[in-house]
Amino acid sequence: MNIRKPAVAGQFYGGTRAECLAEIEECMPPRPIQGELPDPIVAAVVPHAGWMFSGNLAATAFKAIQQVNGDVDTFVIFGAAHRYFNGGAVVYDSGRWETPLGQIEINASLAAQIIAKGAVADPDAHRGEHSIEVQVPFIQYLFPNAKIVPVIVPVSGFDHSFGTHIGELIHGKQDRHIVCIASTDLTHYGPRYGFCPEGTGPKALKWAREVNDMEFIDLALRMEADTLVETAIEKGNACGPAAVATVVSAAKAMGRICGVLLGHTTSSEIMLRKFNEPSEESVGYTAIVF
Repeated sequence: MNIRKPAVAGQFYGGTRAECLAEIEECMPPRPIQGELPDPIVAAVVPHAGWMFSGNLAATAFKAIQQVNGDVDTFVIFGAAHRYFNGGAVVYDSGRWETPLGQIEINASLAAQIIAKGAVADPDAHRGEHSIEVQVPFIQYLFPNAKIVPVIVPVSGFDHSFGTHIGELIHGKQDRHIVCIASTDLTHYGPRYGFCPEGTGPKALKWAREVNDMEFIDLALRMEADTLVETAIEKGNACGPAAVATVVSAAKAMGRICGVLLGHTTSSEIMLRKFNEPSEESVGYTAIVF
């Protein structure tokens, strides 16, 4: 049996069971999610940085799913590609993933059906990728009986119809509770990232958050899947745009007409709030449900 060992435990999130649980509980929203939420929630967008920066938003999205849906049979997690640069979506198609909270099973049957819709199976492509891994402990904590299907979606070779096919596949399984997750961070701004179109300083970071991030967020909320990838390439405002476009297309095929924004922040805001430290760099994070 294929068992994927954690690649970033102890770096992006706690490396032991006790540390992992303590961090998750700290990330969880202290009260029920307010506002009108889709019912059921069929998809979400979550960030994938270290939990110190993006864990609260990721936890908020998963908590909203639990609050509205109750149990979930399978999460299909579409991740950004930071290490795999071949074309097309890549599925971890069987076995289990391991985290400090134990092992979670791959839904091999659903994985095979997703592959038949235009992806390929390649567990090795997932070995060092963090964008999906950092979501798994939240699922284990809130949905202990759930399975997963991890899918890396590179920008290279992105197929605009892939998400629609996935949405149609899942919509046809109305007796099963399946949720699609897209994992992305937003604008990576500053000298460290080689992206400073507005210079440096507070005004530049404000532009990254309020203009560049929001252009991507607004497209996602309006479910304009066809322009998400092209906009991200042009504007540099998301590292996982193909994953988001796939999930937006899937959600649209399942009847959704818009998204609900749960939150939006940046690493520079968190550094200032938590540590009173200003920064020249900033990465944006958002949580959206459909």
